[in-house]
Amino acid sequence: MTTMFADTILIVFISVCTALLAEGITWVLVYRTDKYKKLKAEVEKQSKKLEKKKETITESAGRQQKKEGISERQEEKLKNNNRDLSMVRMKSMFAIGFCFTALMGMFNSIFDGRVVAKLPFVPLSYIQGLSHRNLLGEDYTDCSFIFLYILCTMSIRQNIQKMLGLAPSRAATKQAGGFLGPPPQAAKFS
Repeated sequence: MTTMFADTILIVFISVCTALLAEGITWVLVYRTDKYKKLKAEVEKQSKKLEKKKETITESAGRQQKKEGISERQEEKLKNNNRDLSMVRMKSMFAIGFCFTALMGMFNSIFDGRVVAKLPFVPLSYIQGLSHRNLLGEDYTDCSFIFLYILCTMSIRQNIQKMLGLAPSRAATKQAGGFLGPPPQAAKFS
């Protein structure tokens, strides 16, 4: 039990270190560049402007259609700037992916076949392949390195980005939508 606890603490520490490494690489390759700073400022400005426009839509039908057209153009500009921002971040994503792949191979060999934590639940069947990876036995509450590492890294990296002030603003995230964001509004035909 004490080695399992030590492994768990070590994996959390590894997650913190790799998240800091990833943010360091991203800072060197992306965040300190003028192109990124300019695009980020433009996205922030457009997000706030679009948010204000959506809040101040008036009741008059003629003005509302005009404002909808303006707001659609601003949404399109915002989408284009977000796309450009993603392209700027792409080179750091490749560098981080390369580093993480090398580190994962090393850590997998160190923790191969070791139970590093005990889950308080039995994971869903499609997650069991990841949570019980390379472990012997049928106790699916045993947790493998890769599962714990992924969970820790996902939560820790987000918090490190917020602490360092590198996370995108709420307004930009809200306007960008995305996989977990609100669905885009469909065009209204009246």
